Amino acid sequence: MSLISQNVDLKNKVKKTKRGETGELSYQEEAEGVKESEIDMLKMKKRKKESKNEQLQMEQVKEMKTLENFLFGSLYSPIEFGKGDDSLQDGIAKGSDSFFTDRSANSVLSAYDDADYSEESDNDKDALQRKPAWVDEEEELTAVNIAKVSRLRKLRKEEDESMITGSEFVSRLRAQHIKLNPGTDWAQLDSRSKEDKSSDDESTDEENEVAVDRGYKDVDDILRANEDLVVKSSSKLLPGHLEYSGLVDANIQDPSNGPINSVQFHRNAQLLLAAGLDRRLRFFQIDGKRNTKIQSIFLEDCPIRKASFLPDGSQVIVSGRRKFFYSFDLVKAKVDKIGPLVGREEKSLESFEVSPDSRLIAFVGNEGYILLVSTKTKELIGTLKMNGTVRALTFAENGQQLLSTGGDGHIYHWDLRTMTCIHKGIDEGCINGTALCTSPGGELFATGSDVGVVNIYNREEFLGGKRKPLKAIDNLITKVDFMKFNNDSQILAICSSMQKSSLKLIHIPSYTVFSNWPPPNKNLHYPRAIDFSPGGGFMAVGNAAGRVLLYKLHHYQHA
Repeated sequence: MSLISQNVDLKNKVKKTKRGETGELSYQEEAEGVKESEIDMLKMKKRKKESKNEQLQMEQVKEMKTLENFLFGSLYSPIEFGKGDDSLQDGIAKGSDSFFTDRSANSVLSAYDDADYSEESDNDKDALQRKPAWVDEEEELTAVNIAKVSRLRKLRKEEDESMITGSEFVSRLRAQHIKLNPGTDWAQLDSRSKEDKSSDDESTDEENEVAVDRGYKDVDDILRANEDLVVKSSSKLLPGHLEYSGLVDANIQDPSNGPINSVQFHRNAQLLLAAGLDRRLRFFQIDGKRNTKIQSIFLEDCPIRKASFLPDGSQVIVSGRRKFFYSFDLVKAKVDKIGPLVGREEKSLESFEVSPDSRLIAFVGNEGYILLVSTKTKELIGTLKMNGTVRALTFAENGQQLLSTGGDGHIYHWDLRTMTCIHKGIDEGCINGTALCTSPGGELFATGSDVGVVNIYNREEFLGGKRKPLKAIDNLITKVDFMKFNNDSQILAICSSMQKSSLKLIHIPSYTVFSNWPPPNKNLHYPRAIDFSPGGGFMAVGNAAGRVLLYKLHHYQHA
């Protein structure tokens, strides 16, 4: 091979190698370009996703803001004071609520209510003229015969009218309801406008005899409360007819197996004790509906003749035809047996009275003796002696004086500070006194005899020498066993356990018997005990059948 051909081959090899190198370089450059484009595409996709997420978040935030603005008003776009009306109009056009109107505050207008005042008045008119939420289309197609049913005949406008449409029947029923149930003007939507027109000077609290409780700003606040809205002035109970209603028996959850000898309300007016010859002392929570039983105590060796709360509400004194008596501590729930009394040989301590100041217990003793026992030490601290036998006791002057009566027909007044008799007077027409009670204020006292006559005296006049009673009640024909004044001394209850339904309620100060008591259609059996609640609203009657009858006196608002 010649030298020329060898040089040509070398040149060709060099060219091939250069071409190969340039090819490899171009391929690498193209690969790098593809990688850069892919990275750019990924970045763009990430940016798009981020922008989409941001848009979703912004939309969610806007939705939340619009919802909050709709519910609570403009919280995120408050009004910037100082700007003109153009800025407000732009804000409204963009859809952002720059302010809202408080529809509940009719008497207070916001700074920008001028623009919406016409809309608010229109809304008020629409509220006053509300449409029914649902209308029965079949009312017009229904026909009602109001002459066929006797209780619907009062809906007739003409005597010969019989068939009316269903809608007319509904309207007449509504009119009849309004006619029978007046006094619901406060429930009408336009009642406030009527009240605004009325002058405050025309109706005062003294004329209406009412006083609105403190703490209420307006009528709306009063109507939202369920408390006693009006404090009524004390009114007098009218004679002749007593408004009352019978309730569920006070001891309905645990009736007694023997006669009830004592019923008494606690001073909180919710707790009632009932005790009798079945030797059980029961406590009930009185509400007039369920009368829940709270506790029952069994005294094995003492058929209960009398049980009474101390006026301070701390203890219950229980006695029977025994030489001893019991004391039940309500706080400690502990029963203590006390007696026999030192220095006395008494066979029975069944009759007693507790002083209003809760210091003394006065027991009826033998041979005309009155036994005074301390409520703290439960020991005998003194005795008082009558000429005849003792049958009944009662305290006066907040426990500083004691009245007694008995077999000699006299009424004794005792001063417990000096332990002496300060007055002795004859009970007119009485041979044997059997019952005695004083009014809560101490102005009056009543005496009962074994012939059924009840004398009512003014205590000051009696102490001054006047022997004539204010009134002699002779509605009972058998021995008077029990008497009780109510809380405001407007009712005196007298009963005899020797005759059925022998319970009378006397109106004070007319001294007349209520004509509609006892209930004509109900048998009270043999009444043995009676008590009024501290507020006068409830009256409990215990009878020989083991029931405690409960009545609601409508004249008194509170129990």
